[in-house]
Amino acid sequence: MNNTQDTNQKRRQFLLKGAAVTAAAVAPGVMLHTAVVAKPLGEAVTDAVRWGMLIDAAKCADGCDSCVQACNDENGLDLLQKPQGQAEDLWDQQIPKWIRNVKVKDNLSGHVTNLPMMCQHCEEPPCVDVCPTTASFRRADGIVMVDRHLCIGCRYCMMACPYKARSFVHDVVEHKLTRAPRGKGCVESCNFCVHRLDDGQTTTACQDACAKEGHDAITFGDLNDPHSEVSQALKEQSSTQIRADLKLNTGVRYRGV
Repeated sequence: MNNTQDTNQKRRQFLLKGAAVTAAAVAPGVMLHTAVVAKPLGEAVTDAVRWGMLIDAAKCADGCDSCVQACNDENGLDLLQKPQGQAEDLWDQQIPKWIRNVKVKDNLSGHVTNLPMMCQHCEEPPCVDVCPTTASFRRADGIVMVDRHLCIGCRYCMMACPYKARSFVHDVVEHKLTRAPRGKGCVESCNFCVHRLDDGQTTTACQDACAKEGHDAITFGDLNDPHSEVSQALKEQSSTQIRADLKLNTGVRYRGV
């Protein structure tokens, strides 16, 4: 083997062992860099699983916000601090909320139901349809998410969501969790604690908190598995979709509404 062949072989071996980095232009003056590692970090998400949730509103205790607090703690939402001098009412309007406690009143009976409202993880998500940069996307396992690196803050998805489930980050995020990166100028929403699921766990923070309080109003699991707890619960009693008329086939269903 001559020197040229030997050099080329060593170069090929080096490239195969190392991580190849490619760059693709996504906009004038903007380059997107993608690192290709030799060993995958985990198995790819497939449509063999569809994550979903059943919320029994009849079990939601009046005044309880354990699911909201658990979501805030899990995703670092409570780390966001009110800007100095900002009015409390404006702060309350702008602070990101991945779960909102909604009260629904029956006009005939006057009965009031507490309803935890979050991203419904639609099979046909309107937020994805209107996003101009594909920042809003639906994973193969049914989880609807926002890629903050692609989000340009246009907020079209917020206007398209019939559940008002998305929040816009108005202020600089100085403190955040590694598992839940956040940033000013981006839209965000419930992602079914995707970092847990990708780590092999099978529960969400809101579900665990609700169970700890003894309410057990939230059941989470694989909708594609007929033997899962959530599938069995959906089979045993009737449930409903919020705005079923839109035919979005939501991943979150409600009982007792």
